[in-house]
Amino acid sequence: MDSIVQHFRKEEQPFIETAFGWVREVEDTYAPKLTGFLDPREQFIVETIVNNAGLSYDAYGGFLKPERERLLIYPDYYEPETDDYQVALFSINYPAKFVTLEHRDILGSLMSLGIDRSKFGDIRLQDDIAQFAVVDELKDYLAANFNSIGKSKVRIEQLDSSVALIDSMESWTEELYTISSLRLDAVVAAIMNSPRQKAVTLVQNDKVKVNHTVRNQPAFELNELDSLSVRGAGRFKILSIEGRTRKDKIRVLIGVLE
Repeated sequence: MDSIVQHFRKEEQPFIETAFGWVREVEDTYAPKLTGFLDPREQFIVETIVNNAGLSYDAYGGFLKPERERLLIYPDYYEPETDDYQVALFSINYPAKFVTLEHRDILGSLMSLGIDRSKFGDIRLQDDIAQFAVVDELKDYLAANFNSIGKSKVRIEQLDSSVALIDSMESWTEELYTISSLRLDAVVAAIMNSPRQKAVTLVQNDKVKVNHTVRNQPAFELNELDSLSVRGAGRFKILSIEGRTRKDKIRVLIGVLE
């Protein structure tokens, strides 16, 4: 475990220990283990641990190209099926003529019901259509209790396979950057093509999020599959670390949301 932990952040250790627990459960019971919905960074951590243990895994989030997915960890004899992931998909019916919904509105309303973020996956919006994924065990609870977003009354309806799902409208381009370090201020300065001090100011003024959490420490170290959002500049992903140059600079492949 120590050899793996050293490659991740100290603050990620509780999640790493949880992931090790999942792996040990599969090894002890020789049966599959299903996780909640994980973000890309959490998926990367679990995948690293599972690969090191010699087990198998697969992921499913309900939508095409989902960001948040449930991982199924299983021994080599097992062949997973879609039903194993226990994902339910819902649409939200709301007065679209009078109300404009945003991702944060739906997210906030779901969490106000006391639901942990790991219990639901992607939230997708297109025109006046809204859809989201949730663990199957909560579908009846949501049907009975998820009836408002802000001041607007809503009604949810579980989707079947005949309903068209909202495709991801996000389009990413890949750009290779050469930077001095993986410090947050250095990466922000590079992707914004701005002076380092301006990046420091943005970070210290709570203008930068890493994995959806505000980070105001310029020295915060980034890693593979971290997502970034810089207020006024857009969203980015650390896709891979490509190695070092002869001058010991770091090559980083970064996804940029168009």
